[in-house]
Amino acid sequence: MDIEELSNQLNGKGRAQAVWDCYRLGIDPLLYFTKSPDLEGYSLAPFMDSLRSPPQNHENGLSSVDDLETVYKRMQKRVPNGLGLNALGLVADLAKRTSHEAGVLDETREKCNDLRSVTVEDTIATLYHINVSADGTTKLLLNMQRDNLQVETVIIPWLERGRSTLCISSQVGCAQGCTFCATGKMGKLRNLSSDEILVQVYYANKICRLTGDDQKLPPVNNIVFMGMGEPADNIDAVVRTANILTDQDLFGLGQSKVTISTVAPSPEVFMKLASANAALAWSVHAVNDKLRKKLVPTTRYTMEELRMGFVNALNTRNSKSLRMTMLEIALIHDVNDQLSHADDLADFALNIMHDVKGSIKLVVNLIPFNDIGHATYRKPSIERVLAFQKRLVDRGVYTYIRKTRGDDESAACGQLATTMKKQRKDQNHGDLAP
Repeated sequence: MDIEELSNQLNGKGRAQAVWDCYRLGIDPLLYFTKSPDLEGYSLAPFMDSLRSPPQNHENGLSSVDDLETVYKRMQKRVPNGLGLNALGLVADLAKRTSHEAGVLDETREKCNDLRSVTVEDTIATLYHINVSADGTTKLLLNMQRDNLQVETVIIPWLERGRSTLCISSQVGCAQGCTFCATGKMGKLRNLSSDEILVQVYYANKICRLTGDDQKLPPVNNIVFMGMGEPADNIDAVVRTANILTDQDLFGLGQSKVTISTVAPSPEVFMKLASANAALAWSVHAVNDKLRKKLVPTTRYTMEELRMGFVNALNTRNSKSLRMTMLEIALIHDVNDQLSHADDLADFALNIMHDVKGSIKLVVNLIPFNDIGHATYRKPSIERVLAFQKRLVDRGVYTYIRKTRGDDESAACGQLATTMKKQRKDQNHGDLAP
């Protein structure tokens, strides 16, 4: 809930701001303000050896409660006001209420008076596994408390820029069935709630903070809805999440620092997603109707119909930061990587720029295919990718090539998928996913 709603629940804006100050840094307020001696370690300790830069100066390699005020000051964040037991009890009651509605808490824990029994981990999700690629890309596997289904989220560090990008998931699986994407093979299991999307940001911020002394995982300042799932199939939760991420009282990201990417199941979804305070991206992949149907078999509309829906949505956006948009192309060898495909795409992009009123910044993002075990799809040669890019640039379309990150740990674009089924699983952290 936003600051105003939480202020009403906690009887004061200062209390509400203190709670959100914790969440945005990946700190559970129920642990922080009760001065739990095991604040960070009880859940992350089994995974810290997986990280390239485990924290130092603590018996279990994790920051202590007293260290956290230093973290706030180093990040130029205001040190939170204290919360008394009465306010903490109200926070716990809110967590219990939300968890009860989601069917998470059992009767014993609902009646328990221990504030630490309704933490983020108890009520939303636990960290199940971490994979770290050679380039530092860090994939988190989270176990949803609601039903033990799992989702992946990926931290992509950019050391030269001093920041990280976080790729988050909006669904468990995906119904769109893109033939070049591992998530599409799963089918859709269910939508994630806004809490279950935001908890991915919470854990990423926690891990970046705890490993941040030597900046191997710089702080997250850019978030993309490009993980598991199709955001347009979960619009209400995605829009709510994006607005929370860009609310300056909450997660505090700039509107241009959050991007929602959609394959566009229908022309109307663009307008609905445009209500979010976030940039829009369109996973195009091919502008020829027949070829796009091969790559995105659930496509039911022509590219011209979808293009007009995209243009209409962009025309409603007044903020300069929201008039930046991106067309994404997964380039596959001998499928959609030829110069004729580049020419078709250039025509398509230039028509969008022509039809959008006023100024617009449109870029094309070329994504060389990442292996998912497909029988015939292959990554194109770098020479062909560069030639594709050059043709677009020569036609007046700004184009860049997405650097492949995390493919050695199946953390790259198109490679995210989980195997956990719907039945209940053992929650023992010692039994990690392979």
